[in-house]
Amino acid sequence: MTESARWDCVVVGGGAAGLSAALVLGRGRRRTLLVDTGEQSNLPDSGVGGMLGHEGRPPAELYEAGRHDLDELPTVEVRSATVSAGEGEDGHFTLTLDDGRRVDSRKLILAMGMDYLTEDLPGLRDLWGQSVFHCPFCHGWDVRDGALAVRGNGITGMHGALMIRGWSDDIVLLTDGPADYDDEARDKLGAAGIRVDERELKGIRTSDGSLAALEFTEGDDLERDAMMVTARLHQRSDLHVQLGVAIADPTPMAEDPLLVDQFKQTSVRGIFAAGDAAGEPPQVSIAAASGSFAGMAAIQHLLAEDFGLQLPPAMLEG
Repeated sequence: MTESARWDCVVVGGGAAGLSAALVLGRGRRRTLLVDTGEQSNLPDSGVGGMLGHEGRPPAELYEAGRHDLDELPTVEVRSATVSAGEGEDGHFTLTLDDGRRVDSRKLILAMGMDYLTEDLPGLRDLWGQSVFHCPFCHGWDVRDGALAVRGNGITGMHGALMIRGWSDDIVLLTDGPADYDDEARDKLGAAGIRVDERELKGIRTSDGSLAALEFTEGDDLERDAMMVTARLHQRSDLHVQLGVAIADPTPMAEDPLLVDQFKQTSVRGIFAAGDAAGEPPQVSIAAASGSFAGMAAIQHLLAEDFGLQLPPAMLEG
């Protein structure tokens, strides 16, 4: 069943980016539908780090507060649903929800986030977002001065170990096999007080729900309080494929970010993307800002169509 009313904009995803985009659209008095599955990738985290005014707030609580803000806006509706299919072109996009309903919209904002591809190590997933993490800016403060491990090799492992060094002087770099470092790299790590352990990892030992030690195929366990690992992001749905939205080149953080320009426009006119899905650094504060920008860009496009607003030349190129 296709709903008779057409939305000005449908926002797909209710994390920091999607909620912020919907907030801007609603305050702009635009009929906005936000569709959210409630599967934000940072929900396992104990608290949001680096978000002004919300430091340490549980992510689920933050998102609930965001939904409450949207409840105050008469032109915004939030639905707990999954977008199973999408098609159309600028001015007339149609999305199919998992309950079979079809909704039409003039513009779309893709803010569905991404999923983490974490390393395959027994016990890791149970500690994800707590004593096993991937971002020093999000979690470094929480594990400050602790006994920390970094799992990685080559330039990636070295970069991670030197990054987290600002939060602790007890760092062990676990290369999980022969270390891919020349003498210069080893000297740099040594000068920073970072030890290199080349043994093969076998698993994680926990205590009271936190990391206690790392187990190896040989030798003694290594007691650690927390561990930083490499975790790349990837798209959690193929909606962008159905809509014809192009993918950007892989980055150190994301395998398949959506291609956007400086105004958050994708390769398909009328579709914008924000937050993790658009390859932004995976931080709540950055996602919120990205979503706000995408909302403002969508409103300008709507005003251009409704009232002849002159868009900046760069925005017309999208």
